[in-house]
Amino acid sequence: MASDVSFSLRRPTGFRQTLSAGLAALGMAATVGGALLFQHVGGYIPCALCLEQRTPHYIGIPVALAALMAARLRAPAALTRGLLLLVGLLMLWSLALGLYHAGVEWQFWAGPADCAAVGGADLSGDLLQSLDAVHPPSCTEAALRILGLSLAGWNAILSTILATVALRGAFARGDRFETN
Repeated sequence: MASDVSFSLRRPTGFRQTLSAGLAALGMAATVGGALLFQHVGGYIPCALCLEQRTPHYIGIPVALAALMAARLRAPAALTRGLLLLVGLLMLWSLALGLYHAGVEWQFWAGPADCAAVGGADLSGDLLQSLDAVHPPSCTEAALRILGLSLAGWNAILSTILATVALRGAFARGDRFETN
């Protein structure tokens, strides 16, 4: 089995890996961009778990861009496929975080004890008054539900799609006309 994985990571790369890397980078950037829009434009203060769910995307965007560059520059196949595999694993991590947070919101299990320990403060003016005015949200309550799903649930869905794109690209043939 390990030799099969090793062999498939060394197969030539092509359009499918370029497309997978580009879609993954774009998808992760859109996911984080949407979260930042909800935060800075919509006024939804993220909880500790919300912020934690962004970490795999922050790491994954440059990795996917590196995979895109490697695919476009015809770098060794193992590099391109390995970077795509790493992006897929990062999105599986994001999926796990999203499922955990959604489960906390639905009270399927307890969240972390320090859940409401984050928040932003307006540092212009009276600092103490600003700190008293900020009440970070609890991880147990969804700030917003869209079509019945919280943002954590949507992150889980998007992470599943992005993991599928990246992992499929990591193990797919490079070109549909490839004979092997």
